[in-house]
Amino acid sequence: MQKFTKYIFTTLVIFLLIPLNAQVVGIRDTILMGSKFKITLVDKDAISVEKNIDKTIGEIVRIENLISDWKPDSQVSQVNQNAGIKPIKVDREVIELTKRAIQFSEITDGAFDISFAAMYKIWKFDGSMEQLPSQSEIQKAIAKIGYQNIVINEENSTIFLKLPGMKIGFGSIGKGYGAQKAKEFIQDLGINAGIIDASGDMTIWGNQPDNSPWKIGVVNPFKRYKTADILAIKNGAVTTSGDYEKFILIDGKRYSHIINPKTGMPSTGLTSVTVIGPNAETANGFSTSIMVLGQKKGLEIMNKYPDYACLLITDSGKIIRSKNYKKVCKTIQFN
Repeated sequence: MQKFTKYIFTTLVIFLLIPLNAQVVGIRDTILMGSKFKITLVDKDAISVEKNIDKTIGEIVRIENLISDWKPDSQVSQVNQNAGIKPIKVDREVIELTKRAIQFSEITDGAFDISFAAMYKIWKFDGSMEQLPSQSEIQKAIAKIGYQNIVINEENSTIFLKLPGMKIGFGSIGKGYGAQKAKEFIQDLGINAGIIDASGDMTIWGNQPDNSPWKIGVVNPFKRYKTADILAIKNGAVTTSGDYEKFILIDGKRYSHIINPKTGMPSTGLTSVTVIGPNAETANGFSTSIMVLGQKKGLEIMNKYPDYACLLITDSGKIIRSKNYKKVCKTIQFN
């Protein structure tokens, strides 16, 4: 029996144009939220840019310490540990993020669900999985999934999970949220241009030092040396979800790490979904949801939100763009 786990982080490619007499561009790769982050900032000098990259990382670490379900002392972990027992008081920031996640669940009819974290026990993408989970295991996990069982008390600032063994996790929007918050944080400190790249979930603002927009290439997993598109972005977000980023191979078949909360099985039909728009958290939620929903339903939902657009690559390699794709491309390039 064959098993294989693979991680590919470069789903989006950054093209930099740096004149010799321009401001300093600082770039740093690091690991945050269990993923590879690339932070690119345009600043006045080398010392300032390094200090501001440190501050950006500090903001992302702050968020990670709030919402990581892998850190046993985080607020989200405390909520999970007390599922079916008692509500847990959390920061207002966690309340608001959870509320937005529930809204995503509602508009996608449960294709997006932060309580899918119950699946972590039966699907492992760390190289240890040698066979598929049984139907019995899948059904037991599905029984613990359901955003309707997340109880938010805004007055007391608490979250309660009704079912024992239930869990919430922000893996589906957490990186986009972290990137978006880091951008807003560093903008408030006077950094007028940069990119926060959270393993392919990017938020971008300002221009490159030569005053041109940032250029982001969308990787085509079927033609790794040829981009599916090149986006010019002055202010906006671009996120990519794909079944080629992280998966297992069992008996020669590839299984994606993106799980359908309703079936408990990995998503199929689409190899890659790239979403563009103004906000990285929202784009992140859409890209994950569309991977689960598939081409037809995914495009139907995307077309209801004119500020966002998507580029889909099917399992057969076909590239499909939502109807407002060109319009949104122009918006993020010039606004």
